[in-house]
Amino acid sequence: MTMKHSGARKLKELSNFYSSFDQLNGVHPWMDAVKDGYVSYKVRELQTGKVAYFNFILAKEMGLIAPDHPHQMTEELEKKLIETFSLQIINEYDELTHRRVDPETIRPHRYMATRYLQLQHANKQGKTSGDGRGIWNGTVYHRGMTWDVSSRGTGVTCLAPGAVEAQKPLKTGGTEFGYGCGLAEIDELLAASILAEVMHLQGLRTERVLCVIDLGKGYGIGVRAAPNLIRPAHLFLYLKQEKYEALKAATDYLIDRQTDNKVWDITAKGNAKYDELLVHVCKSFADFTAQMDIDYIFAWLDWDGDNVLADAGIIDYGSVRQFGIRHDKYRYDDVERFSTNLNEQKQKARLIVQVFAQMVDYLKTKKKKPLRVFSRHPQVEKFNQLFDEKRAERILYRMGFNASQRSHILAEKNLFERFDKEFSFFERAKISGSSEKVADGINHPALYNMRSILRELPRFLMESPVPFEKRWMTENVFFKTILSGFAKVRDARMGEKQRRHIQAFQELYRELVTVAAGKQKPETILKGICERADKLNSDKRITGNALIEMVEEIITEKKKGLSMDQIQKIVDRLVFENNGAPEVPVSRFYRDLQATPAVKMDLYAKLLSLVEEHSESI
Repeated sequence: MTMKHSGARKLKELSNFYSSFDQLNGVHPWMDAVKDGYVSYKVRELQTGKVAYFNFILAKEMGLIAPDHPHQMTEELEKKLIETFSLQIINEYDELTHRRVDPETIRPHRYMATRYLQLQHANKQGKTSGDGRGIWNGTVYHRGMTWDVSSRGTGVTCLAPGAVEAQKPLKTGGTEFGYGCGLAEIDELLAASILAEVMHLQGLRTERVLCVIDLGKGYGIGVRAAPNLIRPAHLFLYLKQEKYEALKAATDYLIDRQTDNKVWDITAKGNAKYDELLVHVCKSFADFTAQMDIDYIFAWLDWDGDNVLADAGIIDYGSVRQFGIRHDKYRYDDVERFSTNLNEQKQKARLIVQVFAQMVDYLKTKKKKPLRVFSRHPQVEKFNQLFDEKRAERILYRMGFNASQRSHILAEKNLFERFDKEFSFFERAKISGSSEKVADGINHPALYNMRSILRELPRFLMESPVPFEKRWMTENVFFKTILSGFAKVRDARMGEKQRRHIQAFQELYRELVTVAAGKQKPETILKGICERADKLNSDKRITGNALIEMVEEIITEKKKGLSMDQIQKIVDRLVFENNGAPEVPVSRFYRDLQATPAVKMDLYAKLLSLVEEHSESI
């Protein structure tokens, strides 16, 4: 065989090796299912950019690359990723100004920007809102699972708030109108890639970042993937507009996707399937919100169902925060309005379930009733019960109790409720003073760090040499352990009220351990509790402030020549090694990270120090 033929054969093999990406050509089943559920755009290949991040583990789960593909970027893979994802729409402004575009770069299929409800738009029925800077690349099917893939930073669409405010087509990259640029900043995309994987490894449903393309000048394209990227807002706009047929088509699409992916078990036919949908939605949102409440995760839920997935999961990481302690007074400043806070997420999730109840009734009767009619709907009422059950389960999980131990405790009448009263007294306390301005909003910081005592108390009990019933942490040590770095001088004085609650907390904590042990001696389970609590309440917790500074450091090093492979290894290790979550099933592909070669250790150490420095922050 000649060298020429050998080279051609090799190129063909490499092309076939990454051919799974060819599925992502703009064609998506939503386009057939919901005819007016999107705006379609011609798309051109930019034929530029560098891969700044690629999620090898996610790509393997999706079947886009081979299971044994090394966690290393190849020239051929990068070329395929640029070809597949370095895209920009030819929008209305381009058409009006007759922008010259090389026809060779135009993709054969049009891509969709989906319509959905958004409160930030003046029109509250979703007639003008949706994907303002994103397009859907298509779907990937692998091992019985269909994945959605979409990109952001691909140009401004007519659904962007800025375009609606301007009442005219906008040029991609323009900054005259807020939310009208159509581009995405590279630091935002890299931050999302880290935090989304952290959330995934903590057992939350979430979008995940498949790829980040660096276009230069601080901008990039972020590619997200999930088994379902549909939001409640994709359905709610048709409820608000009373477009029955479109709502039915969109809802049936959601049900089919969820059942085909084996996420929901819906077997009923006809209108009864919508009742089953509501049951699944209620449980999903109760579980999701309770976990966020206990894990101190802020995701700005609201009744429009915009910033959340339809099966209750995180999407749009721009305003998502993982707090170090219970900063439940933090509000994100979105220029024209402040966000909800952590305490309000429960009522907002319940309101989303209430809108779903209204939607299901409309689908069954073809008559839209006022939302208030459904405030006492059985599933809306059920939400509170399910939330409380999941919240109790999650607190005990955070404390280090395993599944059987948690069931022992919850079977004991009123035991958890009595402990929770003491736990909440400390957890929800705030420093003296009032709310103060922070970089991206306002906050009234938490006074106590309850993760510290959940980590240190079982260790103290395990190491104490005296009989179990006599093992008491002194009040002063307990108080110093829980006092957060935000405490002011006057907050650091322990009064009689605090002493009483410290005593009650320790009494009830030991009672929890005793009941959890069942027929065993309580001392015998302390080692396991201690090990789990240490992982679940580690100081190495990537908070929002830590993430901002970490990404800044990575970008600085990238400008100095840090390779994509080094960035990848650092991100993978940061996410995986500092996320201890027992009982959360993870992909077998994470095992590959155990053997990750040494990364740029000085940078890795610096990033870890930032994590620890901001471990109590917002």
